[in-house]
Parts: sequence; structure tokens; C-alpha cells
Amino acid sequence: MKNHTNIKMTDILIIGAGPAGLTAAIYGSRAGLHTTIIEKEAPGGKMVKTDLIENYPGFLSINGADLSSQMFSQAMDLGAIFEFDEVIKVEKNENTFIVNTINQNVYCAKAIVIATGTLENKLGIDGEDKLYGKGVSYCAVCDGNFHKGKPVAIVGGGYSAVEEGIYLSRLVKKLYVLVRKDFFRVDQKTLEKLTNLKNVEVRFNTIATNVIGENKVEGLEILNTKTNELEKIEITGLFPYIGASPITQFVDNLQLHKNGEYFKADKKMHSNIKGVFIAGDVRDVALRQIAIAAGDGALAGQMAVNYIQEM
Repeated sequence: MKNHTNIKMTDILIIGAGPAGLTAAIYGSRAGLHTTIIEKEAPGGKMVKTDLIENYPGFLSINGADLSSQMFSQAMDLGAIFEFDEVIKVEKNENTFIVNTINQNVYCAKAIVIATGTLENKLGIDGEDKLYGKGVSYCAVCDGNFHKGKPVAIVGGGYSAVEEGIYLSRLVKKLYVLVRKDFFRVDQKTLEKLTNLKNVEVRFNTIATNVIGENKVEGLEILNTKTNELEKIEITGLFPYIGASPITQFVDNLQLHKNGEYFKADKKMHSNIKGVFIAGDVRDVALRQIAIAAGDGALAGQMAVNYIQEM
């Protein structure tokens, strides 16, 4: 520590500014504690990339960017500090945590809330990396407008695929939805919003095998896993939504307990390390939704407050 000339002191340090992190910041700030959020991207996490949210209490329907902005503004108005940075290492030194960032900032905190969420999984097929940003995208809200009046494909059978498919269907001429299994993993009401659309074609038991194109996406090779039939479809955009992996590598040295890749936490969001709390999609939880992440953040934020007050 003695070599660091600019150590920033804070009570609660929250890593990640999605719904869990922002809610934790609201609770920390309301308790009068110095609360800092570190986030490497826009506040809101995946909410920013979501068109319409229709299952968050209090709103029949709200744009994801708007909900993100409201949560962020509330946290800032209450006094939370936002730092645009990326945490690369966390160390525990007795009753404090030393946090290092990619911008060479150093923070000293009494409690940590890890709310880093997840990163989208890749298909791992030929052409995916080469044509990323040239038709391959993991954000329909960000890039869907580039494909107005053109054919595109979404890969996936969960909520992200269906919800982003509904959004894309308003823009594109044709939407292929490629589902590896023979069913979707969503509720019937949400599914019908997609399958009732005239420009949507669902292909079950189908996987993508190769993205076709040199400087931009021009097509996609797909394989029916039941008939073993290989087919080429013409598309200008490919949007994979096949799950995500938690962002955890920056605290590998702390040896936090996990179930698979996800962090474990008790009913108070406390990890196995005193003073480290877990919230949101990075936590081992049965369902990953904005409402659940916000609930995690509320509990983690308040438990961090209690932990500090009892020190």
C-alpha cells in the first residue's frame, strides 16, 4: 500500500452498475455511508440493451434505457459516486479491502458488493469473430436499426432471444429464430407475442454452423439436428442469445465459494468472505431477472450497511 499515492477511501464499494449494483448504491447512500460504484460500461447493465421491459413492478411497460437512467439518477441524487473504470484485483487487508483498477486507481473500502453480472456466450462457429461488428451482434437494440427491411437471424430459445426477437421483428423484413431444442424456455404469453408475428419463422432442432461473408454477414449455414439437413439462409445480421457466463475473474484470489461458475451467497447476500456481498446475475440463483437483481441489490446494500455499522 505504501507505494500508492492516490488511494480513494470509501465505505461501500460496489463493482457493477446494473440493477443490482445501482439498487445497492441507493441503500448504501440512503444510510449515509460513502458509496462508490465502479463500472466499465454504461450504467444499467443489460437493461440498457433491452427495448421494452414488461415484468418490472410498477411499470406496465418501460424502455430499458429509461429504467436504467431512472435507477442511476436516483443513486446519484442520494450521493453515490460513479467511477467509469474496471476492477482488476481485490485484496483483503484485515478489515478493509484494497481494490485496483485498470486505470491504476486504488480504492480502500470497508465492504464490497460484487454485482458484475454476466457476459454473453458466443456460438463458437466459423465466421463469428471475423464478422463481429459487421453483422454479428449480441445487442439487437444497439444494432438492429442497421438491418431495416432486411432478413436476420436470432439464435436462442430463452427470454433474451424472444424479447429481442420481438424488437427486431418491427425493423426487419424476415426474422429467423433458431432454437437448438424443440421448445422455448419462456412463458406462453411472451412466446405468443413472437410466434404470432407474420415475419417470424421459427426453426426448432436447428443450430448455426457457419457465418457466411467476407467483409459483412451475407448468410448463415444451419443444421437440422434431427434430419441432419444442412441449409444456407440469406441474412445480413446474426444475433446470438445463448446464455451468458458470470464475470468473476477479478476476485479469483479471494477464493469465494461458487456453485459451478456462479458465486454462492447466504440469505443475507453475504459470501464466505466477511465483508464481501454478492448481488444480481453473478450470484447462484434459479432465475435471472431485473426484479430479482434489484431485490438482491437492496438486501446486499443494506447488509453491507449493517456490517459496517457493527464493525
